[in-house]
Amino acid sequence: MKRFMAVLLPLALMVLPAQAARIKDVADIEGVRSNQLVGYGLVVGLPGTGEQGAFTEQSFRTMLTNFGITLPANLKAQTKNVAAVVVHAELPAFAKPGQTLNVTVSSVGSAKGLRGGTLMQTFLKGLDGNVYAVAQGSLIVSGLGAEGLDGSRILVNTPTVGSIPNGAMVEREVVSPFAQGDFITFNLKQSDFTTSKRLAEAINAFMGADTAYSMDATSVQVRAPRDISQRVSYLSTLENLTFEPGDNAAKIIINSRTGTIVIGKEVRLFPAAVTHGGLTVTIAENPRVVQPNPLAEGQTAIEENTIIDVRPDQSRMFKFDPGVTLDDLVRTVNAVGAAPGDLMAILEALKEAGAIHGELVVI
Repeated sequence: MKRFMAVLLPLALMVLPAQAARIKDVADIEGVRSNQLVGYGLVVGLPGTGEQGAFTEQSFRTMLTNFGITLPANLKAQTKNVAAVVVHAELPAFAKPGQTLNVTVSSVGSAKGLRGGTLMQTFLKGLDGNVYAVAQGSLIVSGLGAEGLDGSRILVNTPTVGSIPNGAMVEREVVSPFAQGDFITFNLKQSDFTTSKRLAEAINAFMGADTAYSMDATSVQVRAPRDISQRVSYLSTLENLTFEPGDNAAKIIINSRTGTIVIGKEVRLFPAAVTHGGLTVTIAENPRVVQPNPLAEGQTAIEENTIIDVRPDQSRMFKFDPGVTLDDLVRTVNAVGAAPGDLMAILEALKEAGAIHGELVVI
């Protein structure tokens, strides 16, 4: 615990004042985005780790029908080497037909593993239902599973999920609004009125007055040439401009599961006195052997003997003066020697008392 508190100060001080940032690092261009693709297919060639599910068999029959093979209706297909899967990928902005995408393949049935399998040709569709890419290829599966006859089982990673690098080929281009209209819009990744205003001011200072307009806490609209070649060069210049974003809101982030505490530099404390402590309870079992009298017809017995020791902790009171900064707060807590759990309790109590200027976020 002491080691954790020793590193709390440098970790907390990593939340530094706002510094100059490039526009491309804090904002995205409206309309320039990736699109999610998904499809349903079959993985074949599995070493007996497939499944015998109804929808897998139906999909298998459909695949054979597409190849001109029709199975008798009363014949049950053996699909232990086949698995039904969902395939998904991300189509980047401006992706052109013929380019390739990485795909992830996940089992949707009771298959035990996809190692050694090959994905059959699978159509990947967008939200509009159109096919934008086709996936196919051999899977790379990092997971491994093994099962004994007695039901014992071992799993390493996840054997029912695999990937195919460059396993999908783009067949259709997504139309982008990038080249349309007389304006482009920068959308901030984190909404902030001050940052939005400063971004517009930085562009106007470089390109001239009335070039950029701050529309709200997220969007900044910028005049741009219509010629696509000029627009690309124009944006290449703008996205590399640097400016100073606004300071983040005062926040304290507490992760109760990992004991991580991050305190923003804008956090301030009002006058408060704090004491934190409790009782240390120790319970020990010390059984005793009881012997009967020599002439008694008794038997040797073991008598339970429980020892409970309660001691108060050596807690100390410390005081926060008005306007205490992050540096002062962490130094004071480190001097007291509070553990992460104690610090969480102290911060929550200070917030309830109205002594913290900032938002306390527990995740």
